[in-house]
Amino acid sequence: MYTESAAWYDRFHAGKDYAAEARFVVEVIRRHRPDARTLLDVACATGRHLDHFAVEFDCQGLDLDGELLELARRRLPDVPFTQADMTAFDLGRRFDAVTCLFSSIGYAGDVTRLRAALGAMAAHLHPGGVLVVEPWLLPEAWVDGTSGVDVAEDGEGATLVRVRTSRRVGEMTELSMHYVATRGGVITTGDECHRLRLFTREEYLDAARAAGLTTAWDPVGPTGRGLLVGVRA
Repeated sequence: MYTESAAWYDRFHAGKDYAAEARFVVEVIRRHRPDARTLLDVACATGRHLDHFAVEFDCQGLDLDGELLELARRRLPDVPFTQADMTAFDLGRRFDAVTCLFSSIGYAGDVTRLRAALGAMAAHLHPGGVLVVEPWLLPEAWVDGTSGVDVAEDGEGATLVRVRTSRRVGEMTELSMHYVATRGGVITTGDECHRLRLFTREEYLDAARAAGLTTAWDPVGPTGRGLLVGVRA
């Protein structure tokens, strides 16, 4: 999904406070499982949250995008990474905590796949283990038609401009992005469209309960989008 922009992913998110978000999530995990030692980060992208989780836990990462995983492996060579779909994976082990952050769960796309994703994550928890999922925007929080322009440089003479806009189509959101890159006097362009589902709070909670978890909901969470917390019995 980040075919056009994988190498630039971290530069476009340079202002994101991964350290503070990770601290917030660690506190949530410790509150429910003080002795947690192992953690799986689902939809880990380039491993920026794992960079901080690895200080606290024995970590593993999983993502569908191979190009983002390559960047994660370079950042954290001692952390195992697996390329897999969040709705259908089996790592053959369990963890004390499983996280899915930066609203990546929205890519599940429909309620059936949401339930499959949370079911797969819950299946990788030890008894008493903690699942932490940061939701995509709730339907009532969505503002249609937002747009913007971002500019990033790689320090080696290349510049990338990203023009982005968004719209709602039924229960889905479409984030359209157009890229213009310059390097060595050559201009190249590319386009991406990211589609995320506007799940309701009740759909998240129902999916977690169906996965056998005792649930709680933080309406704010680490970034203002909320937080789903589930504990395996």
